[in-house]
Amino acid sequence: MTEPTLFPESGFRRLRLDLAYDGTNFFGWAKQPELRTVQEEIEKALSTITRGAIDTVVAGRTDAGVHATGQVIHADVPDIFALEEIAYKLNRILDEDLRVLEVTTAPFGFHARFSALRRYYTYKILDSNKPILPLLRFDIAPWYRPLDIDAMNKSSEYLLGEHNFAAFCKYREGATTIRTLEHFSWERNSDGLLVADVIADAFCYSMVRNLVGAVACVGDGRFPPSWVKEVLENQVRISDSMVFPARGLTFKQVDYPSDDQLLTRAEATIARRGDED
Repeated sequence: MTEPTLFPESGFRRLRLDLAYDGTNFFGWAKQPELRTVQEEIEKALSTITRGAIDTVVAGRTDAGVHATGQVIHADVPDIFALEEIAYKLNRILDEDLRVLEVTTAPFGFHARFSALRRYYTYKILDSNKPILPLLRFDIAPWYRPLDIDAMNKSSEYLLGEHNFAAFCKYREGATTIRTLEHFSWERNSDGLLVADVIADAFCYSMVRNLVGAVACVGDGRFPPSWVKEVLENQVRISDSMVFPARGLTFKQVDYPSDDQLLTRAEATIARRGDED
């Protein structure tokens, strides 16, 4: 594994870019041969306006079909471009399902991935086999049974804290599955949607959709809330049939420490890292 670059090279400056995207027609964040990905599209656009190859680093790698409203990346670019023009130029190049919301000069020590304190996701479900409005069909997951929100919240509480989430993550060689889940709760909004807010220091591959699927199995009455605790402790991967679809999942936000703590946080994360998102 190559060491991360904590500082831009001489003659370059580090930019923070805040992104939003509809993940429906992307094969996730990370570049893959001959597939359309968010990383490929944003790096091509950056390379076009800078006339040189530009690499990016992302705060949280999203899977195919997953959306984002508050994704954060950084990129080191030649120190010759007017900052206020970069977002405009990028959005002129990019398709409308990927938007650059803001571009700023990154503070000293900023690393989009390793300086992050926590990531926020939300997941939306419409249960009881109710029809999803056509304009919302890529943002909400359907479920054919009614879901008991109290049972779902009770089971979600068992998952809070630092644990080995191997039962809820797809295997990646060399990647740690130890995470700290800071918040996991459900509410039913005024439109009748079940909405989960999920916050952790980091997430392993497919973790949120695995957690949602397991808790939904409690919500529809198949298992008691304590079953989730047993699955967590047994560390045996749950069935793929329980994993909820990507379309209901959105990456919302990343928290970073104060500017004077960015480098310290990045160094501490690198020291203990496995393969964090």
